Amino acid sequence: MIPRSWRYAWNNSGGALVLGARGAAEALARPRLTRSVPQGQGPVLAYAGLDHELTYVLPFLEQRRGTPSVRTRTTTSWAELAGGRAAADTDILAVGHRRSRVPDPLPRHSLLLPFRITLTVPLEAADDPAAAVLRRISRKARQQHARELRSRVRTLEVSRNEADFDSFYDHMHVPTMGRRHGDAARSEAKESARACIFRHGAMFFLCESGRRVAGMLCRLEGRTLVIRLAGVDGGGEEAYRSGTYMALFILILQWAAEQGFTRVDLSGGEPFLSKGTFQFKRKMHPHISLPPNHFHDRRLLVRVLRDSPQVRDFLVANPMLTLDDDGALWAVHFHDADRPPRLDLRWQCPGVDGQRLIDLDAFLAGLPARQSDYVLKRSEGGL
Repeated sequence: MIPRSWRYAWNNSGGALVLGARGAAEALARPRLTRSVPQGQGPVLAYAGLDHELTYVLPFLEQRRGTPSVRTRTTTSWAELAGGRAAADTDILAVGHRRSRVPDPLPRHSLLLPFRITLTVPLEAADDPAAAVLRRISRKARQQHARELRSRVRTLEVSRNEADFDSFYDHMHVPTMGRRHGDAARSEAKESARACIFRHGAMFFLCESGRRVAGMLCRLEGRTLVIRLAGVDGGGEEAYRSGTYMALFILILQWAAEQGFTRVDLSGGEPFLSKGTFQFKRKMHPHISLPPNHFHDRRLLVRVLRDSPQVRDFLVANPMLTLDDDGALWAVHFHDADRPPRLDLRWQCPGVDGQRLIDLDAFLAGLPARQSDYVLKRSEGGL
């Protein structure tokens, strides 16, 4: 049996040994492809390439499509993926590549994204570290936090007690993941979290009038505090509406600043502005960057293979963070004459160079239309 510490390092470490072993394994592996057909409206999606069974990319895209789906899986090849033959009858194909294997030049109708992004809050040395943290928080979140401190007695509890870890994992983290992500929920297994995170870090609980209502499990890595697992009591939604979850982040940031940590790693996510955790964490003005582990040299190539109203709706609804030729991050918002860009999804963070608005008519020019959409239009016209 592989030791838990090795498995954790394989999935999270940026060490040269792990990176070299991963590169060798990925060079030998044949890519697999999963195609997701909606049982309702929405584009046909597919994912292929690296970490096929572990990636969050396809579940996230399915969640954003918002309809049940039927999946089919096939083994393919990099040549078939490059030529588009592997994804017949697919609208949008996402392929996970090592950076060295990304096609150059990129195929038409495609964008290059980081495989994942990391959000990190730097902590400045200050006479009043707690006040310095508050200055980073967005104005509305800061005002809500101040209002609720007047009406709720909130305190931060730090624990290294294993019974507290069990309580957090079973009654906060697991219910929260299940409520928010359903069948797509993935996390660190309990005993791995105990051995590789808890015993190298600390548990934090937000208490309201003495009752624990939310918690976070963090790992200590030098002078960086890494937030790894989170949850609210029973997985309920009230903690998100009331500002409890943001209060926990603020109090942990203040604790870390007072303890002399130089940054707090808020963990990462998929490179889409429509991801809820990105919009939530953006309120803390984190620095956006490529992850420091094996994800650093991975890329996500998003290709649009067919044009349709549903494809256009999906692209407009889900702006992306893309990489330019120099490796800089840019926020990309799609639009056309009938679909204005989703500017309500904010992108402004340190580490993101700017914003690009892309006209879908120009971007999708020359793509075939979906036959089903063509038939639908004929039938609507009475033909």
